Amino acid sequence: MNFETIKFELQEDGIGILTLNRPDNLNAINFQMVEDLHKLYDHLMINLDCRVVILKAAGRVFCAGSDLKDGNILRSKRKPEQYKRFYYLDVPEVIKGKMYYQWRITQIVVKMRKITQPIIAIIHGPASGGGFAFTMACDIRIASEGARFNNAAIKLGLSGGDVATSYFLPRLIGMSRAAEILYTGRTIDAKEAEKIGYILKLVEEGKLLDAALELAKDLLRKSPLGLRMTKQVLNLTLDSPSLETMLQLENSSQIVCFSSKDLNEGATAFLEKREPKYPLR
Repeated sequence: MNFETIKFELQEDGIGILTLNRPDNLNAINFQMVEDLHKLYDHLMINLDCRVVILKAAGRVFCAGSDLKDGNILRSKRKPEQYKRFYYLDVPEVIKGKMYYQWRITQIVVKMRKITQPIIAIIHGPASGGGFAFTMACDIRIASEGARFNNAAIKLGLSGGDVATSYFLPRLIGMSRAAEILYTGRTIDAKEAEKIGYILKLVEEGKLLDAALELAKDLLRKSPLGLRMTKQVLNLTLDSPSLETMLQLENSSQIVCFSSKDLNEGATAFLEKREPKYPLR
């Protein structure tokens, strides 16, 4: 698949490598990147040949957040046609454009959780604003010591809750830490991010991809169906109203997996003390 602002490579083993690719613009999120990411995640919804995704970025910065140039366009009359939506609202055109953009970018993180593939983020340099939010929506985060995380919207007179940061961050690091970070807009360095559990581990910048590939290959040795069902239950447990609800969902997942061919291969491989050979699908 060809894109203007991102790259996507699906390896033969089922690992997909997604690269934010606007290095000259600090990988800032512009209109085109939003649409490119939507197109890719829509594709991954139905592409079961891809079993794990690694999210990385080109250049020296992971993502500087929203592109300010596009922000200026939203405040003008030159916005792209699709950003002139919400025609039924009795509000100024500039507000309609911002509403469409805000809705469109937030749907990216929804799709990141909906796709069945676990997403491993490898972060070097700053991940700010929407870039910070993209790392939150991933399943696992690995970073180098140069990584930085912040959402400075509160310093600009905006809300610190943006692109699901108020949803993900308390669940990842706890309410007290999340509140302090979003209220102040301060930057978290890589060592603090590891200490509070935001990232899995720190590795040298030149070894980030190797670390992610090692983890991804470990996941490939698991049942494809079992891995997809595990992501589903992890998603739903974040909002589960009760222990009993999650037990019912886990029971259903196990019954589905128990009925699959993956179980036969997994159990046989375990008894034969070898790696299971699951088909790509």
